[in-house]
Amino acid sequence: MKKKLALAAAVAATFASASYAQSSVTLYGIVDAGFTYTTDVNGNANYALTSGNIQASRWGLRGVEDLGGGLKTIFTLESGFNVTNGQQNGGLFNRQSYVGLTQEQYGTLTFGRQFDSMVDYIAPLTAVGTWGGTYTAHLIDNDNLNGTFSLNNSIKYTSPNFSGFQFGGMYAFSNQAGGFAVNRAYSAGMSYANQGLRLAAAYTQINGVDSTGSGAVQGSSLASTYASIGSGNRQRTWGVGGSYTYGPMVGGVVFTQSRLDGRLIDSVRYNNIEANFRYNLTPALGIGAMYAYTNANGAAIDAGTGSASAHWNQFGLQADYALSKRTDVYLEGVGVWGAGQNAAGITQVGFQGNDNYSSSKNQGIVTTGIRHRF
Repeated sequence: MKKKLALAAAVAATFASASYAQSSVTLYGIVDAGFTYTTDVNGNANYALTSGNIQASRWGLRGVEDLGGGLKTIFTLESGFNVTNGQQNGGLFNRQSYVGLTQEQYGTLTFGRQFDSMVDYIAPLTAVGTWGGTYTAHLIDNDNLNGTFSLNNSIKYTSPNFSGFQFGGMYAFSNQAGGFAVNRAYSAGMSYANQGLRLAAAYTQINGVDSTGSGAVQGSSLASTYASIGSGNRQRTWGVGGSYTYGPMVGGVVFTQSRLDGRLIDSVRYNNIEANFRYNLTPALGIGAMYAYTNANGAAIDAGTGSASAHWNQFGLQADYALSKRTDVYLEGVGVWGAGQNAAGITQVGFQGNDNYSSSKNQGIVTTGIRHRF
């Protein structure tokens, strides 16, 4: 009897060990901090220690469990924070929090708080989504390529890779009783990659953006800038682009449009065109350059003077040196020059992730720091 019990215990331990071996949880993150000089902050220069200059500082947990037959459970919990004061950016796991299933032949289905298709498909073709980071985001991150907001209450599907072609879509619920269409969102995108060529397109629509505290979206930069349009508005963003990699060089071109419509006729539209280039001089040293042109036009709601338009030119340069596979140091400069008055009568400009807005239509920023990935 004792031998049978010992054998049973050994078999149980063997299966338990195999089960644990099929599950894993990984702690990961980015810590990015440096010194930043900003011109013309209410007429004065600003010198500051800042966080998330190239990439937003974050930490997260990523897990996977093998269910057998190629089916796996996955989850991600990710939170942004400020290195300089240790404060958390928003709620816990404010960037992403989702769980789902993935299977190589059928794709991935996830549920929770997730980035939209503009972040998934268009951002990897831009400077902000690759080497340039936060300060190279298009004005006020109007197209969300820097992931200013995520979609709450969302269901997301990502297809398998079909010989370089991949697509995905998501729907985010309003979670409002009697208000199914209030602050809901949907998004879709697709990409194709063949050797060095990569092409992509994406679209996101939010109905009633920022209008409820428990709906799909809170924190849209575009909606916050043009709050006078009122609640119940509709935000639509779409983009197309491509990039090509040849040896140590990669270049990309992207066009995006963001539009915010009020309940009546008031609206504002942003068009963004970007070209970017990066070259690795050595395996450790890389340099990059980007240029973006942004045009805004629409009804001058705040100014009350009918229609208005404005445009901005944005230039960025960066040098990045890898001290190791996980740690690098960087030097980056970005400038933006504006002309005209935008659709809400706002003449100030600023950089995404930096609350020091200019007292004029122009501003420059230079940052240098260190980034560590774990």
